[in-house]
Amino acid sequence: MTVDDTGSGADAQPGDAGEDPLALRLEQLILGAERRYTPFQAARSAGVSMELASRFWRAMGFADIGQARALTEADVLALRRLAGLVEAGLLSEAMAVQVARSTGQTTARLAEWQIDSFLEGLTEPPEPGMTRTEVTYPIVELLLPELEEFLVYVWRRQLAASAGRVVQTGDDEEMVDRRLAVGFADLVGFTRLTRRMEEEELGELVEAFETTAADLVAARGGRLIKTLGDEVLYAADDAGTAAEIGLRLIETMANDETMPELRVGMAFGTVTTRMGDVFGTTVNLASRLTSIAPRDAVLVDSAFAEELIRTGEAPTSEAEAAEEAAAAEKEGEEPPTYRFALRPMWQRPVRGLGVVEPWLLSRREADPE
Repeated sequence: MTVDDTGSGADAQPGDAGEDPLALRLEQLILGAERRYTPFQAARSAGVSMELASRFWRAMGFADIGQARALTEADVLALRRLAGLVEAGLLSEAMAVQVARSTGQTTARLAEWQIDSFLEGLTEPPEPGMTRTEVTYPIVELLLPELEEFLVYVWRRQLAASAGRVVQTGDDEEMVDRRLAVGFADLVGFTRLTRRMEEEELGELVEAFETTAADLVAARGGRLIKTLGDEVLYAADDAGTAAEIGLRLIETMANDETMPELRVGMAFGTVTTRMGDVFGTTVNLASRLTSIAPRDAVLVDSAFAEELIRTGEAPTSEAEAAEEAAAAEKEGEEPPTYRFALRPMWQRPVRGLGVVEPWLLSRREADPE
């Protein structure tokens, strides 16, 4: 917020700027409190500096409001809580700002989706002559407590899962910089599709792709990092899980005639995690492999291939697998079984990453499921 530390400025009352009465009623319903404070008053009441309050508010994604009287008791409490964590030494000031930013960015996307898609469909006037605005308030009033409880439940579940993964690393350094398998899945020819399809059709295709990918990644034990329209980024703790997800994505999309072809690129190595996203050379390499992958195929880097071989998920070569099978048969034993096959491709230079050796990943045998 752009504010005046002296607290000067006109106190704009709700509705003075021609705000919609229903919008104000909805705001009060959702926030559970009336507008009472200017930004300066809220900061003073919370016991924080105006500079820190402004940093928190901007980090949460809220626009500058000058000295309008637009804040509530809940806003004061939120400032007080964040500042209290800093004062207690539980968070640094920079980390508190990151908490505000990550929470704001995540919930902003959720709120936009719920209003644009979910709420819009529910508030379709049930009777001729009724307006959407007449239906919106009672619907929000009914849904708000249920959605709030569900949001907290999902957040706690995700927090427990994430904390468990980090603690199980057993290595303090890996709690931030971790070794993960990272994959990108990209729809082929998406740019051409945008020129041929109507906006509504395109939106439905993207939503179907993102939904299918998200469900599949979650079901197979991976984590969806983010979606970018025609591309999804996911991660897994081990190469075998990521390999299964990549192949399943290809197989699932290939069986859907409405979907374009897909290509997947994956890499294994050290990854830096920040605010729910992943960064680093491993991520960049997975992205580059996706761009050069054949249609309906999965390319992995050499570290990913080595990890599959090390964990017994893939043979070093088909020749070696044949030798192992022959030796096992001779001894009357069961031959080793492998889930995946790897075929080395031509080494090639990749912009910004030097020369890489891609491997083509496939199933070695049909999945028993």
